[in-house]
Amino acid sequence: MRAIVCEHFGTPDVVVLKDMPVPEPGCGEVRIRAHAAAVNFPDVLHIANKYQKNRQPPFIPGLEVAGVVDSVGDGVVRFRAGDRVCSSLDRGGTFAEYVIAAETRCSLLPETVSFATAAAMPLTYGTTLHALRDRGRLQAGETLLVLGAGGGVGTAAIDLGKRMGARVIAAASSPEKLALARNLGADETIDYSREDVKVRAREIAGSNGIDVIYDPVGSELSEAAFRALGWYGRHLVIGFARGTIPALPLNLPLLKNAELIGVHWGTAVEQRPDLYRMVMDDVIDGVASGGLSPRISARYPLEKAADALAEVAAGRALGKVVVEIA
Repeated sequence: MRAIVCEHFGTPDVVVLKDMPVPEPGCGEVRIRAHAAAVNFPDVLHIANKYQKNRQPPFIPGLEVAGVVDSVGDGVVRFRAGDRVCSSLDRGGTFAEYVIAAETRCSLLPETVSFATAAAMPLTYGTTLHALRDRGRLQAGETLLVLGAGGGVGTAAIDLGKRMGARVIAAASSPEKLALARNLGADETIDYSREDVKVRAREIAGSNGIDVIYDPVGSELSEAAFRALGWYGRHLVIGFARGTIPALPLNLPLLKNAELIGVHWGTAVEQRPDLYRMVMDDVIDGVASGGLSPRISARYPLEKAADALAEVAAGRALGKVVVEIA
């Protein structure tokens, strides 16, 4: 099979297209003939040896995939050859023509959901629904501030936040990203390349402050946003796309009776395998009904996966970037 392989750590251009053996599914696993895989910022971090859980080269990057089951291992009961599925793999390996996934990390797809759209769902929408609903307890009528609103998880947060009835403030680094956020339904926007997040968020939110912050960005923006939280606000830590892990003064959550909440989707579903199915069933139902609309900004063939990774690494993506395989 053809696969994209990271043979040594570095920037996205270090990955190469190679012929690799077709993997066999083990007990409790399915083999997926991949049609599409999505690119995420953690893929860039894995290749650069900067992720919290690193893999050693050589490895196949990629965390989200959609395709057709072509083989199942012993003990698999929910899937059979020919099923349309999507999956997220905490261990990676989706930038390949065949992908091995645990049965517990796969979801059936209706015919109405395309493979490209499905590939853009499991990690970004799974993470985000778990974050907003299960961890952040976002309620209809509350104010949600989304940092990094132009990227994959950011656009998912706008989409889900609006569906949950929140007032959404989208913060991003360019007019193009903010235009996309407004198109997705954001009520207000903040351009943090020229506006102070704390000041502007307080102006928009009013005296009650922000109820929930969705933060996949990190850096100095995290503290600035936290200072705009209202009483009993919740700050969801999703990731650190700007590369800097902030050190938040702990008197801030103390004085606001606020919560700083970590959200790691991969760890959550390892500890609670039932959680993956519960969350993804809701995501797929939302997409199939038209209530949710994952935004794909660019598509690349498998042999151009390095270019797809570079687009995400440079922060140019407006929504999700997808690698089309089959």
